[in-house]
Amino acid sequence: MTKRKGIILAGGAGTRLFPITMGLSKQLLPVYDKPMIYYPLSVLMLTGIREIAIITTPQDQDQFRRLLGEGGQWGLSFTYIAQPSPDGLAQAYLLAEEFLNGAPSAMVLGDNIFFGHDLPRRLAEADAQPRGGTVFGYRVADPERYGVVDFGPDGTPRAIVEKPEVAPSPYAVTGLYFLDGTAPERARGVRPSARGELEITTLLEMYLAEGLLSVQQMGRGYAWLDTGTHGSLLDAGNFVRTLSERQGQQVGSPEEIAFAKGWITPEELAERARMFAKNSYGAYLERLLQGKH
Repeated sequence: MTKRKGIILAGGAGTRLFPITMGLSKQLLPVYDKPMIYYPLSVLMLTGIREIAIITTPQDQDQFRRLLGEGGQWGLSFTYIAQPSPDGLAQAYLLAEEFLNGAPSAMVLGDNIFFGHDLPRRLAEADAQPRGGTVFGYRVADPERYGVVDFGPDGTPRAIVEKPEVAPSPYAVTGLYFLDGTAPERARGVRPSARGELEITTLLEMYLAEGLLSVQQMGRGYAWLDTGTHGSLLDAGNFVRTLSERQGQQVGSPEEIAFAKGWITPEELAERARMFAKNSYGAYLERLLQGKH
C-alpha cells in the first residue's frame, strides 16, 4: 500500500477575522502559545505522515516558510503549493495532484484543532483503509452551520447535506479528510456550486454514491474546534491554555510527537528546547528530554 501523504489547506483571506488577518494569514495567528498551523500539523504527524504539502496564498507563502522551513527540524518534508484564489476545498486535490502522485492523502484544514485521548487510534483506523474515504462526524449544537451527515436506519451514511435548514442529524463533518489516490481525478469532475466553489461535499458525495465513504463519529471525550471567528479563536486559546495549565501537557507539539516517534534525536530535541529556553514551551521540551512526561 502506497504511503499516505498529508495536505494542510492554509489559504484564504481570513476575512471573518479582519482586521487582525489583514497583514497576517489566519493560520499563523496564535492559539495560546503556538501558531495555529501547529495543531493541524500535529494531527497529520500523529497519523504517521511525514510528507506534507502546505497550500497557502502566494503572498503568505514566505511567512509560512519562515515559520516552518522545510520540515527537517521535525523529521518531516514540506512541499509548498500556492493557491492563487480560494475556489473551494476540493480545489486542494487539483493543486496537490502532482505532489500526491497517486498516493492516498489526509487533508486537514489549517484552522481546525482536534483533541482526544483516543485520537491516534481513530487516525490509525482511517489511515489503514486502502480504498475509499473516511471523514469524522462531530456532534454540534448548531448543525445548520455545517455540512451534516444524514445517517440511514442502519447507521451508515447516506448523504452529506451542506448547511441544511433542518439538520438530518447533529453530526457535522469536520475539516479532516482521509481519501484514496483517486481524489484528484474525482475532483476534476466537481463542478462549481452556486457560490462558485468546488465543494468538498460534492467530492465526498462521489465516494458515498459508490459506498466508499465511512463516517467515524467523535463522541464524548473529543474536542473539535475551528477558529473562524474572533470568539472561537479566543475560545480555542483558552481551551489549550486550560489543558496545558491543568495537566502540564502540551496540545499540538510537533517536537513532542517527532521525538516520541523517533523522527528526531535527543540532540535535535535539545536544540529546539534551547531555542525556546525563555518560555514554558522550552521548559516542557527540556522535561521531555529528561523523561519527566
